[in-house]
Amino acid sequence: MSGIPPDAEAILRRFRRIAVVGISDRPERPSHYVSRYLLDAGYDVAAVNPLLRSVLGLPCHPDLRAVPPPIEVVDVFRRSELVGPVVDEAIAVGARAVWMQDGVVDERAAARARAAGLLVVMDRCMLRDHQALGLGDQRS
Repeated sequence: MSGIPPDAEAILRRFRRIAVVGISDRPERPSHYVSRYLLDAGYDVAAVNPLLRSVLGLPCHPDLRAVPPPIEVVDVFRRSELVGPVVDEAIAVGARAVWMQDGVVDERAAARARAAGLLVVMDRCMLRDHQALGLGDQRS
């Protein structure tokens, strides 16, 4: 048994298109190096940050509604108190999952997402779980 929650494993194995909300252009920030890792692992990453024009060679979108569909996973790098509207937007755009990174927890938003049929992961690192599962590069 890997110790990875079933929803986390399902997200990492089943979905390929990830919108990273709160991506940074600063290489030392987790949102930056996790996004780089996901790109290198073969995921299709959409950058979401209204303050940036581009990062990691990707155009930045001001919000999830501006990201060309489909969005399968919304990976949230925002403070816990700012997660609610991101989750509501994820539901509105038809995302299939919401992943809240290390330290990010919003039980009410998670309950709304689950009620809408989304898989939810909170307070976990997508990069670390991907490595723990030994998925490596999954490009087709």
